[in-house]
Amino acid sequence: MGMVREALRSYALLNVEAEIKITSKHNQKYSTENGPGHPGTAKVHNKATEERFSFMSTEITIRLGFFVGIFFLVAICEILAPRRALTTSKTSRWFANLAIIALNPLSIRLFFPVLPTTMAILATERQWGLLNNVDLPYWLEVAIGVVALDFSIYLQHVLHHAVPALWRLHMVHHADLDYDLTTGLRFHPIEIVISMGIKLMMVAALGPPVLAVLIFEVALNATAMFNHSNIHIPITVDRILRLFVVTPDMHRVHHSVIIRETNSNYGFNLPWWDRLLGTYKDQPDKGHEGMTIGLSQFRDSKRLSLLWLIILPFVGDPGRVPINRH
Repeated sequence: MGMVREALRSYALLNVEAEIKITSKHNQKYSTENGPGHPGTAKVHNKATEERFSFMSTEITIRLGFFVGIFFLVAICEILAPRRALTTSKTSRWFANLAIIALNPLSIRLFFPVLPTTMAILATERQWGLLNNVDLPYWLEVAIGVVALDFSIYLQHVLHHAVPALWRLHMVHHADLDYDLTTGLRFHPIEIVISMGIKLMMVAALGPPVLAVLIFEVALNATAMFNHSNIHIPITVDRILRLFVVTPDMHRVHHSVIIRETNSNYGFNLPWWDRLLGTYKDQPDKGHEGMTIGLSQFRDSKRLSLLWLIILPFVGDPGRVPINRH
């Protein structure tokens, strides 16, 4: 529980500090253009600061509220209705997984002064990106923004399975010997930094409304925990759900030790990309109870500690998963 609180606290501090930096730059720019003595300077400074912190306060409340609520809801459902029996110690797994989750906001803070929602605000103010230069209804811009960002995550995921160097980082996610909600948040800090860089560039290039980015970010966190959860969902319900969202049974196939299954079902939020682009696999060959989770070259649970997860990309065997080896 303490590890979860620390992860949330780090994330909140990251957002606030990013806003302080970007607000300061905005104020400095205005002062340079109009002079510090300009009668409107102080007013603009105060208004910009108030608007940004008001938005950030709302965003943090929304995102952390959804994160904490869904985390504990999914955790309870995993206890009440598990899909599979766990094969390793949940305590040791959760300690390592939550520890690396707590490190990720800190790694982002080292490299980025802004986050996607702040980038969306900047793009709107400065008319960056496609959607800021076409005349479309606001609701359509929001919808396009959410769907396009989700597609970029699908492509990014495929890329991490295709490029050997990126796969080494992504192995940390796949090396988990069991499959539950913490697996969905377990990524190497360097992969998180690369992913954030890609996401920021996508937001700047697309120019989606800030609401679209907020919806996408909340949905991405929520579905990452849901579709990695160890929750039993009746087959009939799953068949309907997976028409609209990636379900645990659908994404679990992606975490199989069988390589052709690992290189399938890349979607996180929307399930359509796998079906449209030929990477969809309905069920694992050995069934969900009989399949083996993880990577065949990493089967010793004692080696999957926090330290091992950090050094895994540099010393671990990448195996034959990268797409370009097939």
